[in-house]
Amino acid sequence: MKLINIGFGNMVSSDRIVAIVSPESAPIKRIVQEAKEKGILIDATHGRRTRAVIITDCSHIILTYLQSETVANRLGGDADYGMDEENFEDE
Repeated sequence: MKLINIGFGNMVSSDRIVAIVSPESAPIKRIVQEAKEKGILIDATHGRRTRAVIITDCSHIILTYLQSETVANRLGGDADYGMDEENFEDE
């Protein structure tokens, strides 16, 4: 099990992460609000501005002050998520 640092010593299991998204869109804001109401929201921002929302396979929503690209890089992937010219040849 690999743990990813999401700031201030908080860690998340990389096996549980389904998506890392920006908190700016209306659908994500709704997801965050619903998670808060259900009690499955984890706020790891320590009072700072939320810059990324992590969605887990167990439906927990985690807020972090780190940018999406930073969390993705810590997962071991590139910020472009492995998309290169080869992946666009069929389109």
